[in-house]
Amino acid sequence: MEDLKDRQSSEGMSLDDRLTEAGNVGMTMAVWADLKPDAPFIYDPDGKVTTFGEVNAAANRIVRLLRRHGLKAGDSVALVCSNRAEFIEVMSATRRAGLRLTPVNWHLTADEIGYIINDCEAKAVFCEQRVTASAAATAQAPNLKIKVAIGGPIDGFLDWDEALSGLDPSDIDDPVLGNQMMYTSGTTGRPKGVYRAQPMVVPQAMYTLRGYNHETSVQLCAGPAYHAAPLAFDVGAALGAGVPLHFIDKWDSEHVLKTISEKKVTHLHLVPIMFQRLLALSDEVKAKYDIGHVQYVVHGAAPCPPEVKAAMIDWFGPVLSEYYAGSEGGAGFTITSEEWLQKPGSVGKRPALLGSKILGENGEELPVGVSGGIYHQLPPGGGFTYFKDEAKTQKNRVGDYFTMGDVGYFDEDGYLFLTGRDAETIISGGVNIYPQEVDNELIKHDAVADSSTIGVPHDEWGEQVKAVILLKPGFQASDQLAQEILDFARSSLPGFKVPRSVDFVTDLPRSEAGKIQRNKVRAPYWEGRARQI
Repeated sequence: MEDLKDRQSSEGMSLDDRLTEAGNVGMTMAVWADLKPDAPFIYDPDGKVTTFGEVNAAANRIVRLLRRHGLKAGDSVALVCSNRAEFIEVMSATRRAGLRLTPVNWHLTADEIGYIINDCEAKAVFCEQRVTASAAATAQAPNLKIKVAIGGPIDGFLDWDEALSGLDPSDIDDPVLGNQMMYTSGTTGRPKGVYRAQPMVVPQAMYTLRGYNHETSVQLCAGPAYHAAPLAFDVGAALGAGVPLHFIDKWDSEHVLKTISEKKVTHLHLVPIMFQRLLALSDEVKAKYDIGHVQYVVHGAAPCPPEVKAAMIDWFGPVLSEYYAGSEGGAGFTITSEEWLQKPGSVGKRPALLGSKILGENGEELPVGVSGGIYHQLPPGGGFTYFKDEAKTQKNRVGDYFTMGDVGYFDEDGYLFLTGRDAETIISGGVNIYPQEVDNELIKHDAVADSSTIGVPHDEWGEQVKAVILLKPGFQASDQLAQEILDFARSSLPGFKVPRSVDFVTDLPRSEAGKIQRNKVRAPYWEGRARQI
């Protein structure tokens, strides 16, 4: 980095050029630390504030700590940590040391965390004390050379402060760009790592397109940083664009709205359930908080009911930008608020850079308006593989295209509409029914807060459509209300898609990304059956 700094000084490189060159070796944070070392960067949920300079210094110490314990470029590091500064410090260290970072969902059981730590072949692990499963999860991890505890002691772990004490905080002089390997949640079986041989670097121009200004923009992270979307759109964006980041650790609708207002948040990533919870606030509460400074709300991760998105645009203005992708990537679908208002329900137009197509069960390309499997073209070099699972890698591919299991169709203008997922498709009497289409209609009913349509066993038809519904406050479950909701559905859905029954619940299981876990909703209805359609 000394050579780079000397050249920057002598040649008068622009900030964008400095960031681009530094980003190619994982040293973006070092540029921001050099430019504004004392400026606040991370605001933790407990009020702790960490500067750009402090994050950069910690990252350099962590690199030296890991090297002292024998880690080298290409090795794997697991991170089991909530939304706090240490998460970004470890991430920044792996980015500049050529290491492969796997952020782990810390809400998992010890067995599940242990599986990921072992499967990703981690040689170092950083675990937060609040994650009580940490000790048990790492007890049978043969590859580990070092275990570091964040936020307090864990048996068998080095203390964070003691481990980093005395190590040189200056920039390392031999940076190598590191990588990340996210694990897919999946609907069945163990999660799989999404491995890319070549690290991905976000061009600086992308932050300019999204309206970032390192002197005035403010980022909010209201979702778990270990998930791919908040990691990219909140944490990664704040680091890349050099803007302060406010972490929220637990969702509270008014607290989130208050933070957006009082901290003058300009950029944030949300998922549809967060939209719904914000919209559920009373008009009196909403009126208390100014949101006129918000410039960019990016959302994805789960389908958004059109009525919910329209209400958010009415409230926040045309600042919503939707993406369609997964941990595996995708062809690059995005849609602005203005476009979406012309094409309600779409996730964007067929991208020009990488191709995409809709295929039927026999691999034939389907015509406009017909739902089928959505396939994305792999980027040059092959994109990703599922770590240590060549069979799964090949299973989702047709030539140089891959699928994430989603189902949808293109309209006559090339806009993509999602209708469901293969894994969730209901097959009743040989007819495919895509549950997301049903949910999108049910949620329009005044009493429905959220819905998860599933297929339940039926002796004659194989499966029968059932709606499992969460009611809004003030509504009581009853046979009369169930019938009213079904009648409502009949007004907008073909008869074969209308649920045959309704069950009311007080909660719907969700992943930490905010997706309803339809497989968990479905499971009790199939318990004890040998065949799970």
